[in-house]
Amino acid sequence: MWKNIVTPKKEIAKPLYTGVGIFTFLLLIGTWSVLSYGGFVNPLFLPAPDRIVATAISMFQSGEIWADIGISFSRVASGFILAALIGVPLGILMGSLRIVQGAFEPIIGFIRYMPASAFIPLFILWIGLGEGEKMAVIFFGTFFQLTLMVMDVTKNVQNDLIEVSYTLGAKKMQLFRKVILPASMPGIVDTLRITFGWSWTYLVVAELVGASEGIGFMIMQASRFLKPDKIIVGIIIIGLLGLIMDLIFKAIYRVSFSWMRKEGS
Repeated sequence: MWKNIVTPKKEIAKPLYTGVGIFTFLLLIGTWSVLSYGGFVNPLFLPAPDRIVATAISMFQSGEIWADIGISFSRVASGFILAALIGVPLGILMGSLRIVQGAFEPIIGFIRYMPASAFIPLFILWIGLGEGEKMAVIFFGTFFQLTLMVMDVTKNVQNDLIEVSYTLGAKKMQLFRKVILPASMPGIVDTLRITFGWSWTYLVVAELVGASEGIGFMIMQASRFLKPDKIIVGIIIIGLLGLIMDLIFKAIYRVSFSWMRKEGS
């Protein structure tokens, strides 16, 4: 077992895998505790862990954070779902048909390097300061990467499957429905899991301008009034929400594709 630890691509015991993850978290919290309780860092810049816990309990008990969580989740989910509804079919077509890839890959590959935050002034001019502008930021931040990743997944479908299908008399539409889509689905679900995680990273940017509620707005307000405990609580909440959705996607993957064994999932 111990030899497998430093052997590439080898499995290790599940308790060991879980244990090193827990150890990493404990090491982080321990370092934080030493810096804060030891007085090495000003509490204005890094509050102690117990203060963060107390602030979080107070925010949840007062109910002030629940509405922010609901609003932020709806914004992230709406922007991501819209990106997936367009990006997944387009990515499948790009990965299957060279003409579609030639038409869209250059422009999508070019735009994906542009930061979503730089487009906020244009989104405000085009859409206004409502919910549409915030959804547009999240959509812009995830759509292009999602589409290209789905394209790569579809392109990796084995040509042998396609050739055998043609030999057995499959029509072009049957090839999409019966071969390409089923073979691509595990990779597509994994891509959705990864890109949904990315969409949370754009939340604070999306709520930077014109927002009056949401976790990102709460974080920005806390920064203006020098409340680092609230900032850290907001960051932790975003991380936990992203982690929960990641676990949900992994559960969907396991249930839907139980015939596959994906290391680390």
